[in-house]
Amino acid sequence: MDKFAPGEATSFGNAGVLAECGCVPVNLPGFVSKVPQLMLDPQGPLSISAGYMHRIAPWGISFMLNSRRSKFEQVADAMSSLLSGATARHVALAAEHGASDWVCASPYYYLYRDETDFMADRTAWQAREQRGITYDILQGDGLAQAEPAIAEEYRYAVSLHGHGFSRNPEKLVKALAASFVEKGGELVQAEIRDVIVEDNQPVGLLTHKGVLPVSKLVVAAGVWSRQLAARFDRDIPLQSERGYHVEVHNPGISLQQPIMYAAGKLVATPVENGIRFAGLVEFAELDSLPDRNFCHRLLYHARRLFPTICLDDFTEWMGNRPSMPDSLPVISRSENFSDVFYAFGHQHMGLTLGPHTGELIADLVSGARPGVDLQPFSISRF
Repeated sequence: MDKFAPGEATSFGNAGVLAECGCVPVNLPGFVSKVPQLMLDPQGPLSISAGYMHRIAPWGISFMLNSRRSKFEQVADAMSSLLSGATARHVALAAEHGASDWVCASPYYYLYRDETDFMADRTAWQAREQRGITYDILQGDGLAQAEPAIAEEYRYAVSLHGHGFSRNPEKLVKALAASFVEKGGELVQAEIRDVIVEDNQPVGLLTHKGVLPVSKLVVAAGVWSRQLAARFDRDIPLQSERGYHVEVHNPGISLQQPIMYAAGKLVATPVENGIRFAGLVEFAELDSLPDRNFCHRLLYHARRLFPTICLDDFTEWMGNRPSMPDSLPVISRSENFSDVFYAFGHQHMGLTLGPHTGELIADLVSGARPGVDLQPFSISRF
């Protein structure tokens, strides 16, 4: 059951990258000291609306405490256990359900101006190397031949192995949902207004369409999961981390594989209808209107990255990532209800971790032993 149809909300507008390298959390050691500079940069990747500062302060303090070196290592280990084999899972799942047109394995580039800029990110790369992430280095003419549209000032790229991307995340999710229905599953699009509990177990969902009986309940509602988790267990520190994309149609240039543009903190992905530029972070009220300035920032960086790109035709989008202060999702059984389970809070890794999270939740629901230690992702950690 979902308020939205499959492939909508954040599933519609993500960057589309299958990022097995995502074991490194955003709040790596030293990041907090950079936050003021990032917020003051008019083209920077981060914004917190003035009226929202006091609301996010407790989350921000927790985020800062989780950037300590010891915590960073724990988070990287836990995320690595989830991310291993993510691309292979996606490719296999797509093949099984007739969705292979929308997902493929490919290199994933991290782009830098030069080796000095790369070395400034050495903490992150060492963490990835220690957890089995492998890559090649492309420089100078080699990079120019691989991606000739990139600006000449950027001549150093990390080419990651074992990654991939979706050419249309919306169509990928819709194809998987259609296969689910064809195999006997049922999709219900409805707004949940309450959960009916009897004898300390959920027995129904009260929706605007009436009551839907349930025996086991998985809460996987993204940023809207906080309210449901509070209904069963506790209020958790889940924040809406708003992200943006612009999708440029008829760009006049070609792009072969996705690129993380390190200077702009955004991803450029070749998609079905052009190139999608996605990223940035805005903390604001969940239901506040999109800030079009963020789309302008994306276009600014698109021009810096690809000087000859045509930006005459583009669409804009904003979505809400479910963000946790320790950079770990909640994949867990409820503490108080044996038939309630949680799968949310994946932040920037929702698409990448979708198949594996589904496998792990299926194990929990069926009583099987999960293939990953889920203690780091338990709701009891809050």
